[in-house]
Amino acid sequence: MPLPRYALYFTPRPGSELARLGAAVLGYDCHTGAAVEQPMLPEIAPDELHSCTADPRRYGFHGTLKAPFTLAEGCTLDALKNALRAFAAEWPAFDAGTVSPRRLGRFIAFTPDAPSANLQILAAECVAAFDRFRAPLSDADRQRRAPQGLSPRQKALLERWGYPYVFDQFRFHMTLSGALPEERLDAWRDGLARFAGTQPLVIDALTLLAQPSPDARFRVVARYDLGGQP
Repeated sequence: MPLPRYALYFTPRPGSELARLGAAVLGYDCHTGAAVEQPMLPEIAPDELHSCTADPRRYGFHGTLKAPFTLAEGCTLDALKNALRAFAAEWPAFDAGTVSPRRLGRFIAFTPDAPSANLQILAAECVAAFDRFRAPLSDADRQRRAPQGLSPRQKALLERWGYPYVFDQFRFHMTLSGALPEERLDAWRDGLARFAGTQPLVIDALTLLAQPSPDARFRVVARYDLGGQP
């Protein structure tokens, strides 16, 4: 029987404009587990929007801080929750500027309009602090991360930390599409930019999500406010 996977993400506060826009584009709200009606966009046919958001829909609208992992032997979900609650209480909330839809390789994602040192530090500390909860990589994990397309540095990070895009390779983003044909990237970027615009990014909490089985969608387990805020 497959083990559940857990992930540490930033998810916008439920009810915020950024949360609403992201859930609408992906057609899924990871906080409620409910399907969300996708928008009508002149640049993107409804069937194309639905099919090309299928992969990110499984994860929900988020920015990765520590990528999905199965629990290490001897670790429990309660222990992970308690550690994340304590970690979040030590970090103050902070303004990370604004994000806008952009091309990111073959994808479209909300990315910061200017670098945020605090966001880079938070992500690095999450990777290191919670690695004790991560089980060693399986062959399926390695296949999922596609090591044949990684640089030597990224391969080394994958083996050590379970994910290749950490520390100096980390770039915060909130995915809005799956991989797109080159000729459709500009239309998607323009359509999503018109729909979503530029949005403020306030890092005010850390979210723990769970995926009970490989084909299931991730769902929020708990969202812990930074600074111990209620």
